[in-house]
Amino acid sequence: MSDTIRCIGFDADDTLWHNERFFKLTQERFAELLAPHTDASDLDAVLMAAERRNLGHYGFGIKGFVLSMIETALEVTDQRVPGHVIADLIAAGQDMLQHPIDLLPHAADAVRAAKSFGPVLLITKGDLLHQERKLAQSGLGDMFDGVEIVSDKQPHVYTRIFDAFGGASTGMMIGNSMKSDVRPMIEAGGFGVFVPHDLAWDFEAAEAPQSHPRYAELPDLGALPDFLNAVR
Repeated sequence: MSDTIRCIGFDADDTLWHNERFFKLTQERFAELLAPHTDASDLDAVLMAAERRNLGHYGFGIKGFVLSMIETALEVTDQRVPGHVIADLIAAGQDMLQHPIDLLPHAADAVRAAKSFGPVLLITKGDLLHQERKLAQSGLGDMFDGVEIVSDKQPHVYTRIFDAFGGASTGMMIGNSMKSDVRPMIEAGGFGVFVPHDLAWDFEAAEAPQSHPRYAELPDLGALPDFLNAVR
């Protein structure tokens, strides 16, 4: 396999640093704020439907999440949600944007191990300014040979990115999302390595291509150096 891997890409959120836990905490706060104003028992489902509906308008990230919370609050209260609740939701989103970056264990060592194969890329989706800030605060920025912040991760996106580094067939993508990191990279002709995170957004769920020769799953980033050494 070492003869075919020329470039390795990493996802960012919940692959190199924590992210989803801040969404979970804010969603719990959302439920607390709405509890006095609605008896909706399916609040999480209504919010998820709003998020899915709004991806095409706002894309991925905290700003779209906050707007979806506000839309959901209006929906489940028949437009009667108090203004102070809307203000609290906006403040919760601003707090999310200011959270310090907390690297996952072994993140830096994993990126160093990947560099022995050639160029290393960061490929992430979400809000441009927020993702740039997180990368700058992570301390990992200088380790990457390229950074791509994209609106979505589809096979053609990986094809475009890896074409500059020998093609997707010589590339590997490492991430915690089966739907965004692994399956589309394999569909583009590359290698997809799944590193699960304890918390996962339902939107990112997809079936693992267990039998595919270009698929691998690791328990955490600490296993990546040995995995890469084994495939040299």
